[in-house]
Amino acid sequence: MKKLVLLICLLASVVSAQAQFEKGKWVVNPSLTGAGLSYDTGLDKASFGLDVNGGAFVADNLALLIRGGLGWNENGGDTDVYYLGVGGRYYFSQVGIYLGANVNVDRLDWGNHSDTKFSFGMEAGYAFFLSKTVTLEPAVYWNINGDRSKIGLKLGFGLYF
Repeated sequence: MKKLVLLICLLASVVSAQAQFEKGKWVVNPSLTGAGLSYDTGLDKASFGLDVNGGAFVADNLALLIRGGLGWNENGGDTDVYYLGVGGRYYFSQVGIYLGANVNVDRLDWGNHSDTKFSFGMEAGYAFFLSKTVTLEPAVYWNINGDRSKIGLKLGFGLYF
């Protein structure tokens, strides 16, 4: 009996998740990036940041996103990064596993100097549904902008409308 109840619960969660990745739905995804776990090869310091994605599903399982964010280095490091970009996510098998890619314009500020560069990023994660429209989304990300490469973990919330 317990196995049957568990199977019914799992099927219900998959069906409710499936409806959230349909064409015409919207997603907003604020995240904490780094959290001391990312590493920037250009600065040899860990970093912490905030990241926000928002967009719409243009096809079942495929979302196009506009993104923005900012990042700081540990111990009040001397380089801050601000970025705006576009990207997309593809959700596999209707259960929340996704792969994403993005292109950004990064603004790096340190002391009296600044620089603007293009960057490319990728991420892989899982949208774990806490309710019908709210998810907890852990992910691994990678970002490169010519002279710097950053790999890290992020944790976010997704709101699906």
